[in-house]
Amino acid sequence: MTSYTATAAADNGILMVVDIQDRLLSAMPEVDKITIVKSVKTLLQSADLLSVPVIVTEQYPKGLGATNSTITEHLPSNTSVIEKTKFSASQVEKVGQLLQKSGRQQIYLAGMESHICITQTAIDLLSRGYQVFVLEDAICSRNSLNHQNAVSRLRQAGVIITNVESLVFEWLKDAQHPHFRTISKWIV
Repeated sequence: MTSYTATAAADNGILMVVDIQDRLLSAMPEVDKITIVKSVKTLLQSADLLSVPVIVTEQYPKGLGATNSTITEHLPSNTSVIEKTKFSASQVEKVGQLLQKSGRQQIYLAGMESHICITQTAIDLLSRGYQVFVLEDAICSRNSLNHQNAVSRLRQAGVIITNVESLVFEWLKDAQHPHFRTISKWIV
């Protein structure tokens, strides 16, 4: 793969929402549940408006349930929803095929849990030559120490740790972008 800039580009990336499923979400600290759902809703709305492709994964949905309904209500119509049992979403054949077919080089990760599926997915994607962005306000773990450890490990591995507002404004590039006002209203 080629070299990259460190700035996110809507026309060069894919948003991957990992395992935000009701049974898993119910195990998260209350403040994290509220934050992650709000953050991912903003991401999905912005991705839809700016034509950023979205992949959603569900870890063993028979046991952990479906993706949270607030998330599914905001999925763009062309979203790929993929069931998995592997902790690394990038190890799932269909995910790999979608990423390769897209030709895009940046992957924006949101979801749970930070120290398991997000970490393994991000590190695998890095090893495959992708530029990986993890949205710190759109990931969580049941245990805050595990979350902090994951963020530290990801940063050391070369993942770009950012947040939803920064990412969306990098996608926009300019306050004169035709969707600036609409997206700005979602970032409150």
